Amino acid sequence: MQVTRRRRAGKTRWGFHGRRIGRIPLVTAGLTAVAVAAAGTAFAKTQQFGVDQVGQVTRQGRVISSDQYIDPYGERLVIDNGKIMSSSVSPDGTHLAAAVADGGAALSIVDLKSWKVQQLVGSAASSTPRISSNAVGQEGPTYSPDGTQLWLGQPDGYTRFRVNPDGSVTGPTSVTIPADGPRHALVGEAVFSPDGATVYSAVNGQNRVVAIDAATGTIEQSWAVGNAPRDMVQAGGKLYVSNEGGRTARAGDTTVNSYNTQVPADPVTAATTTGTVSVIDLEKPAAAVGSISVGLHPTAMYARKGVVFVTNTATNDVSVIRTADDKVVQTIATRPWPEASVGYEPDAVTLTEDGHLLVTLGRANAVAVYRYTSPQEPVSYVGLLPTDYFPAEIATVGDQVLVSHTRGIDARRPTTGAGHATHDTTSSLTRFTLPDDKAIKAETAKVFKQNGWTHGSVEFAKGRSKAKPVPVPARLGDPSTIKHVFMIVKENRTYDQVLGDIPEGNGDPSLTQFGENVTPNQHALAKQFGLYDNTYDIGTNSAEGHNWLMQADNPEYTESSAGEYLRSYDTEDDALGHQRTGFIWTGAQAAGKSVRDFGEFQQFLTKPAGATWQNLYCDSKNMAATGQDTAYPLISSSPIPSLNDVSVHGFPKFDTSVPDVYRYGIWKQDFEKNGPANLNMFWLSSDHTGGPANAAAQVADNDLAVGRMVDEISHSAYWKDSAIFVVEDDSQAGLDHVDGHRAPIQIISPYARRGVVDSHYYTQITMIRTIEQILGIHPMNQKDSAATPMTGAFTRKADLTPFNALANRTSLTDGLATPPACGLDTPAPQNPRAAAVPTAKVPAAMRALASQWDAWKSRQRLTGPQAVPDYANPAQMNHFTWYETHNWKQPYPGEKKIFAPADVPGAFIPSPESDG
Repeated sequence: MQVTRRRRAGKTRWGFHGRRIGRIPLVTAGLTAVAVAAAGTAFAKTQQFGVDQVGQVTRQGRVISSDQYIDPYGERLVIDNGKIMSSSVSPDGTHLAAAVADGGAALSIVDLKSWKVQQLVGSAASSTPRISSNAVGQEGPTYSPDGTQLWLGQPDGYTRFRVNPDGSVTGPTSVTIPADGPRHALVGEAVFSPDGATVYSAVNGQNRVVAIDAATGTIEQSWAVGNAPRDMVQAGGKLYVSNEGGRTARAGDTTVNSYNTQVPADPVTAATTTGTVSVIDLEKPAAAVGSISVGLHPTAMYARKGVVFVTNTATNDVSVIRTADDKVVQTIATRPWPEASVGYEPDAVTLTEDGHLLVTLGRANAVAVYRYTSPQEPVSYVGLLPTDYFPAEIATVGDQVLVSHTRGIDARRPTTGAGHATHDTTSSLTRFTLPDDKAIKAETAKVFKQNGWTHGSVEFAKGRSKAKPVPVPARLGDPSTIKHVFMIVKENRTYDQVLGDIPEGNGDPSLTQFGENVTPNQHALAKQFGLYDNTYDIGTNSAEGHNWLMQADNPEYTESSAGEYLRSYDTEDDALGHQRTGFIWTGAQAAGKSVRDFGEFQQFLTKPAGATWQNLYCDSKNMAATGQDTAYPLISSSPIPSLNDVSVHGFPKFDTSVPDVYRYGIWKQDFEKNGPANLNMFWLSSDHTGGPANAAAQVADNDLAVGRMVDEISHSAYWKDSAIFVVEDDSQAGLDHVDGHRAPIQIISPYARRGVVDSHYYTQITMIRTIEQILGIHPMNQKDSAATPMTGAFTRKADLTPFNALANRTSLTDGLATPPACGLDTPAPQNPRAAAVPTAKVPAAMRALASQWDAWKSRQRLTGPQAVPDYANPAQMNHFTWYETHNWKQPYPGEKKIFAPADVPGAFIPSPESDG
């Protein structure tokens, strides 16, 4: 993007050379620029990222997609084989075994001497040895005390390997733990007895611990423990087990489901309310299992010198248990920034020889360092050391500290150069000698800067505010000119896929699949209300993306579950996936604001007979023409009480066999009858693609529904004080030339800056913080507390010009195997200057191959009441969509041929949910 800098009237202005959208001049806001728009003067607030892009290395560090810079202390090894879910160091300290996900393998062996990946093991035909599944659990892998065995946790038990003298593994055999009805084993940590003869396994999915004969794999004993046992250590002849879901529910408890177990949970946030550590006396195995209350979401454990340390990821502290009497004698706060009490997510802990307690803070990209002397002597906080993205394990090897990071340097795995995708995930290791306390304190300031932790980030109005209303108030509780916020959540598109054909933005038209003739409304909205070409979704997939939008976080539970996702993918129906500070809607309710939900975070859907895509499409036309109610009432609901109470149950949740124009019709009737709430949330999911119509038709359906919704709002009495935020849940379903996380976003309001190109770095978190600031919602955690509101996207002078929706130029019924009874859709003429819409007709030479893809699609749970977002393998789904949108004539970017489903590079990557 070429910009010039010139002086005018003593102020710096940034503008484009002769680039226009329609007749509206474009202005790019600089770091501290004053941008003059048609509706008045808007001052863009200074923020640390300016116009930095993800992947750039700056003086502050490498830019990543989560509102952070990274520049770790020590030496880094980037691992381009997916995300490290967990890791362990061999007993002799020469190797590290890591369970990995999202990169085509399940196990990575790293030679710590050569500082290189030595071996990859997975289900690919090229893997030596080869195993049956790439799904991995939250904890492990575990070496035997003599280093000759390695046990890798998987959904139904373990894969046991022999360890060769050079550290590589061979001879995989399965150690099966049978399912208990619908509950798989989903094993957590494995711990060997000192003699190596017995393996104790935390059977996470069945709320028990078992003893397994290490030689035969026979289960010898079982103990019932708390909910979702995760990590485990052995100390003083006892096993200590962290139960992430807390204690077993008692009569009178409020409970919420978690993997077919009702766990004690808060009735508003649906988050767990207890955390426990179970104690098994191995010298008296028949004795009752003890229980110790600790903080919420106890995860990692470390035992040493008569003490067990337990990280509590939800209460952001560490419990210190004295093993002599099994009492918690100290609780160590891991909340380094005074502005926020949650969201740091301590997830690993160790103690050095010289008495430094080290705690990884996953969501802060840091290691917290404390001076520790004895169990009851309070620790002293030393400071923080910066790490890579999401540190998840920490260990000492001699005088070296070794840290493994789940996300490494973000989704920057080397590709063919055609573009980036969110599934180009990396992980990393760092190692260092612990510096002295003075150096640690100096590094602390760096961590604060990289996270944007500044004093006064969350400022509240005092008493009854007398401030003049502005669109985005500087203080929470000050009045806003905006009273109604609409958040429209869509599915899975990158910026380049949709808006890469707009020449004024930083786009790559060669990657554009759904340009102006497929998405005329999104293009028109960008022209009228502004183009944002440097905004990032954070999650890799829907499980993460919807959490980032609803919680301004992806809790550690979901982050660490990504290796198998069998316990839960959509965490709406899992108490372990909810943070204790609640959701954006509970924050709005606490601020005295009304909420109305249309599909977002809904888990259950009931559809009447005959509710096919075709019938719902015709029904939407009938509703529009006659004003009648739907002939096919669908019912969706949420297991979270506070959301279910404010949900419109006739609005469908995710299901690609429900057209978005139908969803629009259901909402329109409700809107005209009841008006909007202060916070209105929507899930419009047709642009996910994979339904009965082809990909272009489904994206066009989504585009038309959004355009009509904006049209309806902007022609209503509520327009004068409304703001509409349109965002994807994630951007995983395609390529982008800047970064796979870059996604389209739109801000639509009378107060939105008109006709601008804004190239500031923004994320979903900054969008959520902007909504919070408008509605007076207290930020939910340290992530949105640190985020800079998008003040520069708004102007104080309202422009009440409404938006007029454009007719679709792509037939909404294109690609249907059976036409609807009301007839095929006839689209409006295409813009001849824009890329032509792909045809649904498959060339004769490609029909056999296309049939294989149709058969593959039928197995991907894309439609029906049991539809699951992202069940399909991401590599296959993206290839299928590309082939459809390029008339089965063009290979996927960077490749030389069109593949059958089984031959797609990366097709062996496990789907996010693989229980079908």
